[in-house]
Amino acid sequence: MDKDRIVGSAKEFAGRAEGAVGDLAGDTQTQASGKAREAAGTVQNLYGQAKDAVRDATDTATSYAKDAYDNSGDTFRDGTQAISKKVQDNPLGALLVAGGIGFALALLMSRPGRRPPPRWRYYG
Repeated sequence: MDKDRIVGSAKEFAGRAEGAVGDLAGDTQTQASGKAREAAGTVQNLYGQAKDAVRDATDTATSYAKDAYDNSGDTFRDGTQAISKKVQDNPLGALLVAGGIGFALALLMSRPGRRPPPRWRYYG
């Protein structure tokens, strides 16, 4: 729990008490001061809640990222083993796929650069 939440709740409670005293005494200035303190406490409490929510979300994201990093080696190893099994089961198909990818890359790399369209200027 964030300290802003604690302080905000205390201010809110103190503001309510001050407002109640103002109501009993019939003092409008004390009532207004109590309402202002209560509002300030509510805002500070909400600010603390927002900080707690951000902290929790950050901790959760960090935990997910750490788990993904820790398991990435296993995932990569499993994927490599699956590809290797597919290549062993069908070497001709793997060779054709690799050749097709190489051909597509060669086409992309050997394309001539695009020239910008000509600019037409009329001089008057």
